[in-house]
Amino acid sequence: MDRTRPNQAKKLTPLHYEMAARAAMWNESRSLDRVATPRAAQRKITLASLELVAAHEPNFQVFEDLLVLYQEPATEAIEGVEPDNMVVLHPEAFGQLESFNVPLMPARPFWVMQYVTGSRKKKDHDEDFQKYERDLKVPYYLIFSPDKGNLTLYRLDETSQLYDTVLPDEHGRSAVREVGIEVGLVDGWARFWFEGRLLLLPAELDRELSKARSELDRERRRADDAVVRADRLAAKLCAMGIDPDA
Repeated sequence: MDRTRPNQAKKLTPLHYEMAARAAMWNESRSLDRVATPRAAQRKITLASLELVAAHEPNFQVFEDLLVLYQEPATEAIEGVEPDNMVVLHPEAFGQLESFNVPLMPARPFWVMQYVTGSRKKKDHDEDFQKYERDLKVPYYLIFSPDKGNLTLYRLDETSQLYDTVLPDEHGRSAVREVGIEVGLVDGWARFWFEGRLLLLPAELDRELSKARSELDRERRRADDAVVRADRLAAKLCAMGIDPDA
């Protein structure tokens, strides 16, 4: 994106960030690099999964395709990067945001996620990696290639201030331990676990609900049949002069 540097650079105002966000959105609207179908599908999977976590953890806020703006340390210019999904830990809702202006926000990005497809150049992803690691120092960074099925979770080392790979466990899952989440591959997609349980997608939840309702209906029918059989037996006992309640 184009860099925007005010004449007096040290302290940038909300107006500077608004101008930078609008310029970035204009450039994006003119770009031929549209979101590939696998990237869009993975965004939906991530958003649907992690919003289940947000329902239980009020400080866990999930964003999709939100421009992140910050002041580049060396040049003091406004720089931007746009993760596919992002998690910010903060107890109060941010409301409607056109961009996430890091210096003006009460919390910083905690986890960013990028989905790599053939529609973007490797150079772009390398630049994004450096921005998350060097400039923004985001604690966790997930890179997933839907085309190749490659998934890597990085964690920022507190000492070196560089990303280290979070190695998967025996189940093939890499952990974001601070929030009780694991990420791994299921049928070629990045999927998420919370407190050891796979976070189901809407279609999967609907199937589970339908299954539970069917099982409940079967149990009710069994109970109704048992009542009918008991009533018939009681009637036979009464006909024989035997009090069924005695």
